[in-house]
Amino acid sequence: MKTILLKFAGPLQSWGTDSHFETRFTDFYPSKSAVIGLIAASFGIKREEDQKIKELNKLNFATRVDQKGSLLQDYHIAKKYKKNGDFDRNYVTNRYYLEDAVSVVAVGCDDEDLMEKIDKAIKNPYFQNFMGRRSLPMTADFYIKNTEEDPIRAIKNLKWQAAPWYKESFKHKRTMNLHAYCDADLIQGEDRRQRRDRVKSFSQKNRQFDFRFESRLTIEVENDRYQDLPLATEHDVFMEIGGEDVSIESRN
Repeated sequence: MKTILLKFAGPLQSWGTDSHFETRFTDFYPSKSAVIGLIAASFGIKREEDQKIKELNKLNFATRVDQKGSLLQDYHIAKKYKKNGDFDRNYVTNRYYLEDAVSVVAVGCDDEDLMEKIDKAIKNPYFQNFMGRRSLPMTADFYIKNTEEDPIRAIKNLKWQAAPWYKESFKHKRTMNLHAYCDADLIQGEDRRQRRDRVKSFSQKNRQFDFRFESRLTIEVENDRYQDLPLATEHDVFMEIGGEDVSIESRN
């Protein structure tokens, strides 16, 4: 088994698996279909080459949320034109983004020849890679490493990838529990849910996705910004609100 670890971080990301017409939602962590699209783009596979793209569905997939992002709504007004080129109307679109999030993605399989090709393609992509939308490019530390571990063990053993300022906000915690999501057949005894995230076609004229089963697990990581600070145990609520030590007797 060979696995490649990737890091998705940046000001904005967008991972839509349930978008319709003028409303473009985002999930809170990368989708498998988006990562397959990224790999296909790295190879130079065109959107209409359905069979080549579907072959990548066999890759094992897992992702870990290292830094929870916040939801950002962007307001757009778009113009619609008639077939003859005349202006038709304006309409509003709502697009959602994931702001200041960091996720780790692990993809792998037993086909070492394929994994070596993917590794080379990601480092030297044919088409530009981005995080869900073309306006959201990858960061310089996007590629982490490749390993002989399976995807689950790889994300369990990888150190916490959150930004320093985010780690500082949890400096009172020695360890952190992170949520991870993976192909359901990679782990046993976990709850499963369906996600419309299996690629059939990326064709702009007829995009198609099937459902796949996904499971969630919890992974404990070390916080390298942990500080063993003493906790304050004395607190006088009356001093806080009135500036004086008011006893029960004095109030009576």
